[in-house]
Amino acid sequence: MYLKTRMLVAAACMTFASLANADSTNDLVQALVSKGVLTEEEGALLTKGHNSEVEVQKKKEKKHWTGHVNIRGYVQNRSTKLFGDDGDNPANPVDLWSDRSVGTDRSINSDKNFLIRRARVIIFGDWGDRLSYYIQPDFASSTSDTGNVAQLRDAYGDVYITKDRVHRVRVGQSKVPYGFENLQSSSNRLSMDRVDAMNSAVRDERDTGAFYYYTPENVQAMFEEISKLGLKHSGNYGMLGAGWYNGQGANRGDSNDNWHFVARATYPWKTESGQIYEAGIQGYTGDYVRTGSAYRRTATTSTTPTLEDGNNGKYRNGFKDERVGVSFMMYPQPFGLQAEWNWGKTPGLDIASNTIRQESLNGGYVQAMYKIDNFKFLDTDGTLIPFVKWQYFDGYNKAETNAPKNQVNDWEWGVEWQIAPEVELMAEYHHMKRNNLVTGNRAGIKDYQSFDADALRVQLQYNF
Repeated sequence: MYLKTRMLVAAACMTFASLANADSTNDLVQALVSKGVLTEEEGALLTKGHNSEVEVQKKKEKKHWTGHVNIRGYVQNRSTKLFGDDGDNPANPVDLWSDRSVGTDRSINSDKNFLIRRARVIIFGDWGDRLSYYIQPDFASSTSDTGNVAQLRDAYGDVYITKDRVHRVRVGQSKVPYGFENLQSSSNRLSMDRVDAMNSAVRDERDTGAFYYYTPENVQAMFEEISKLGLKHSGNYGMLGAGWYNGQGANRGDSNDNWHFVARATYPWKTESGQIYEAGIQGYTGDYVRTGSAYRRTATTSTTPTLEDGNNGKYRNGFKDERVGVSFMMYPQPFGLQAEWNWGKTPGLDIASNTIRQESLNGGYVQAMYKIDNFKFLDTDGTLIPFVKWQYFDGYNKAETNAPKNQVNDWEWGVEWQIAPEVELMAEYHHMKRNNLVTGNRAGIKDYQSFDADALRVQLQYNF
């Protein structure tokens, strides 16, 4: 009789287990114990075995799904109005190197008005305890005369040497840890474009390589606090970072079997008043292989710049490409300051001799801003951040065709209105005094000439 009862109970448990979850199975066993069908010892034995199976399954799930696959992104829509010369006058071409939505370039001119500047979707998350991944394509890139072409921006994994995430190694295509503004996401940066002096260091701010980051737990906590306060941080690129990368820029392979090396140190701190500051220093070194093609054109002739010592000289495998820079940030609480400057050596075009030579550069920017929270308009309750920015550059853009000289002395006055977390509206008045770096071999146009221009630029950004 006892054996028969045990068999019936076992069958009942199997039947109910196929229909019930962990909690209902345990409840069933407890009910059988209370009715006297099972002894307490038998009930404990059954629930112990079931609980063990549940724990094993949970461990398996945790091992393979520590986190979830996350998807987010943003889209930037821009419109630009140039005052005076709209950039179509062949005698005085106007082009903004950092944003081809300004001027005579193919992206926009007097016959076009709106431009999708960026359209990015980011796939990211954790896999187990030792890996985080990040993949970001941009669907608003351009090639030839075609816009809105998909191009890879980021594709990397962070391998955690320690589970507290203090030590990690990042491998793949990612941002090179140089500067503060360069590391800021375009969706998070205050002004529309990064300054030439810092952004010319790394084409598209990215390259393929391997980087080590050291971020103590207290610094991790400070980075998270800055981000949660909406203070436009650069992201966690370590308190200390160093690594090797190809050196030719994003989506481009190495050209001379010579790695670039970069190192960066940054430290955030908070005063007793609650004001947060951050200061950093960074530098990189390597050999860069410049690109070259006809840079000057008349009706019958064209010329191509040569290396200083010829193609078989000491610059055959690239020019010395090295910089050192400093960064400072006083986060807007509500008033803020942001400043960076760098110095270095780079390949540069000497138009008079039609040669690419080793040249020096220096430049940076200073930006002041004021953060106004709880800005109410109609039924919105957002954040308003007016700002003013000055940038200067006396150098060369190595990644542009023929590494032309670039002299910049610009002012920007603007305001960002964060209507809601999902919508941001930004407008700025941009006074430009700089060189035109867009060549195009256009007949009757002198390339790389200086120009002055004023523009009103507006951007609407969607975050999702």
